[in-house]
Amino acid sequence: MDTDLSGRVALVTGSASGVGRGFALACADHGADVAVHYRSSDAEAAATAADVRDRGVDAATVQGDVTDPGSVDALFDSVEAELGAVDVLVNNVGAFAPQHWTDIDFEMWQTVLHTNVNGTYLCSKRALPAMREQGWGRIVNVGYAGSEQALVHPKNTPYFIAKTGVLMFTRMLAADTQDDGVTVNAVSPYVVDTSDAFPDAAPRGRWATVDDLATALLFFLSDDAEYVSGENIEVDGGFLPEKL
Repeated sequence: MDTDLSGRVALVTGSASGVGRGFALACADHGADVAVHYRSSDAEAAATAADVRDRGVDAATVQGDVTDPGSVDALFDSVEAELGAVDVLVNNVGAFAPQHWTDIDFEMWQTVLHTNVNGTYLCSKRALPAMREQGWGRIVNVGYAGSEQALVHPKNTPYFIAKTGVLMFTRMLAADTQDDGVTVNAVSPYVVDTSDAFPDAAPRGRWATVDDLATALLFFLSDDAEYVSGENIEVDGGFLPEKL
């Protein structure tokens, strides 16, 4: 499989650092011009954009709050002005709150739900008209391993709720775009080695790397995967969550 993104424009939300940065660089490695999105990490976003340009493609940094409709419109306007219409959208932004649900204040609860669900909804809605017009588009949402089973736990509760919603939205949007040349899929990690905290045991003796996740992403972005839509790849090393 050869994923050729030459001439494409990719927007990866939350791509100043971590998994989002890895996704942005993977798109650049395969020929896409990349919009590096950030909310407050301007220095890190600039560094990622420089690394994108080092790969021989164009880059732009775009600031915005993915939970605010006006801000989403403005960040897409910036991408379109600097690079062109978005062909590839990776919805990577998503806060989490690893606390017992009774210790999570309402503002954080809302932040987790809004960044994961509403951010995915707003960015997808804004990207779709141009994708439909040209008859080609790729949307990849970031989920969480275990969300297929709608598992939940008193700790980090809004995150589990939100990621289950992301998968529901993914499948709905895949059905709604099946005649448009657009595919919509999800990549769902368990724990990545860029995380801030780790469980006691790792599947296969290690945590997922960004490259592990990028392999699944690049499959979904390829022309070979044009008939694959509404799917979710769990990149979890064989993690089998009967309970959380």
